[in-house]
Amino acid sequence: MGLRPETRYAKSGDVHIAYQISGAGPRDLVLASGFVSHLELDWDRPAAAHVFERLGKFARLIRFDPEERRKFVTLRRMSASPGAALAIARMNTEIDVRHVLPVIRVPTLILHRAKDRDVTVENGRYLAEHIAGARYVEFAKGDHRGVASGEFDPELDEVEEFVTGVRPGAAVDRVLSTVLFTDIVGSTERLVTLGDRKWQELKAAHHRIVRAELARLRGREVDAAGDGFFATFDGPARAVRCAAAIRAAVRQLGLDIRAGVHTGEVETSEEGVTGLAVHIGARVMGLAGAGEILATSTVKDLVAGSGIEFEDRGVRAFKGVPTEWRVFVVVN
Repeated sequence: MGLRPETRYAKSGDVHIAYQISGAGPRDLVLASGFVSHLELDWDRPAAAHVFERLGKFARLIRFDPEERRKFVTLRRMSASPGAALAIARMNTEIDVRHVLPVIRVPTLILHRAKDRDVTVENGRYLAEHIAGARYVEFAKGDHRGVASGEFDPELDEVEEFVTGVRPGAAVDRVLSTVLFTDIVGSTERLVTLGDRKWQELKAAHHRIVRAELARLRGREVDAAGDGFFATFDGPARAVRCAAAIRAAVRQLGLDIRAGVHTGEVETSEEGVTGLAVHIGARVMGLAGAGEILATSTVKDLVAGSGIEFEDRGVRAFKGVPTEWRVFVVVN
């Protein structure tokens, strides 16, 4: 958790207010608690501190307590007595803002958890229907209060997008990687010949072989869609050798594969592996015939001295790729 901000004090008329300002974003964001809170002690709760730090990344977060509530046995500053808690709950229940909703003319975001047992979801829907232009987001998971750090992240994502106009994305790393794509050749014809049950058994045997070779040569399976695999390696020679090993093993099943290998910079995140290098690898595989392993000139140059031999297949242009690439077929 980050360094907690200093508590400051101000007076407006007869009301004394304690407040904190945290974060360094270009916009001010006021967080008003709907129940008892404590400016300092809230930072000791990981879930609350996580929310404050997330909001402080894109806005200047302002939190406050009205000091006048100290009379309820240091309500909000140290704790809340049963009577104080009951009074606040009653006050929240009796608040009625329906008459002011039609005059609201500022951008409005309404977030509501559908399973909230304290404030029913119909309340949130009513607000959205009666505030012109309001954006309403309903969440299927969660109840009224979060208990773990990160539980409010879906709501915080919506707030960040509403305030900044930019949706927060997952953390992305750019790394140099070798991508391998493989695909079964003539799969549709084999399905027609064998029938669905036997084809599924044959495909399952193919998948076991591919995964065994990936494990042996330290490849990482990214995706297995239909009859093909997408995997990454930290070395191009192992990727080529993995493709060759898969080709040899599946031939014992009466199958042929085609494969494409390319090395380049990719983007890795929780959502998968993406980037231009991935598209190039897929396009290279698309050029391969039955039993062929094709690779780009980048792979050929990087595995020089490895004993892997190539045959030039010429320069090719790939759809959606700005430059042409020289392609080679693995011949051993």
